[in-house]
Amino acid sequence: MTQHFNNKVGMGLRPPHYPYLEAHPSTAVSWFEAISENYMDSRGRPLEVLTSIRKNYPVALHGVSLNVGSAEGVRLDYLNKLRDLIDQVEPFIVSDHLCWTGFQSHNMHDLLPLPYTEEAIQTVVNNIDFVQNYLHRPMVFENISTYVGYRNNEMSEWEFVTEISKRSGCALLLDLTNAYINANNHGYDVYDFVDSIPLDRVAQIHLAGPRDYETYMFDTHSEDIPEPIWDLFSDLAPRIRHIPISIERDDNIPDFQDLECEVIKAALILEKSHDTQRTSVFV
Repeated sequence: MTQHFNNKVGMGLRPPHYPYLEAHPSTAVSWFEAISENYMDSRGRPLEVLTSIRKNYPVALHGVSLNVGSAEGVRLDYLNKLRDLIDQVEPFIVSDHLCWTGFQSHNMHDLLPLPYTEEAIQTVVNNIDFVQNYLHRPMVFENISTYVGYRNNEMSEWEFVTEISKRSGCALLLDLTNAYINANNHGYDVYDFVDSIPLDRVAQIHLAGPRDYETYMFDTHSEDIPEPIWDLFSDLAPRIRHIPISIERDDNIPDFQDLECEVIKAALILEKSHDTQRTSVFV
């Protein structure tokens, strides 16, 4: 049964759900987030489905290979493909990650951490400035999950992320699961992280389920969202009602309706919060 909520909770668009969405164009999902690289080089069924979805829903594009942390700068061929996709989809948000993903022509196919240093901030800010000017639109960047740290870190992750947003003018995609993973892996309080991020610079929030390997947590997007992350979201909810939320699932993907229940749960948590004051300048 389709339900409608005032709050805008979306879901990652994934191929296993294509048949369901083609048969059931109306859902409880307010919008979809598409992985940019899955559609940049495709003119076949994936792009046809995305185009069809776009007729009924707002769509955000979320990339994994912009490589905004590269000291070599951002590749123009990648930006040209992204720009073509943006023209086709007309997304309401275009996002990627605060990380580096490759060197020279080699794509590592992973989100690699940056050192939290002044030098890295300047590199990333220069790249974001170039990207935003090239695409003629503001970009949104996500805090990543990390499993190692650098000895030469000069600041905390939240100071690093905040400073990049302030200097470049980009918005932030606050991934609560990644914050939760990093707090567990590196030994600090996740609420310190979330409370230190300027909400007026947050344009989107991610929720997903990590895998707990007891000695560390891994960002698998393969599990139901665990209660500690729901608790974190509930604590934040009164302050972020207007910010678009999306549920991510990339492995062990359940039926659409099962994942739709997490969308409804997030919407209900937001509905129960009472603070309607706008906190972001980006949405």
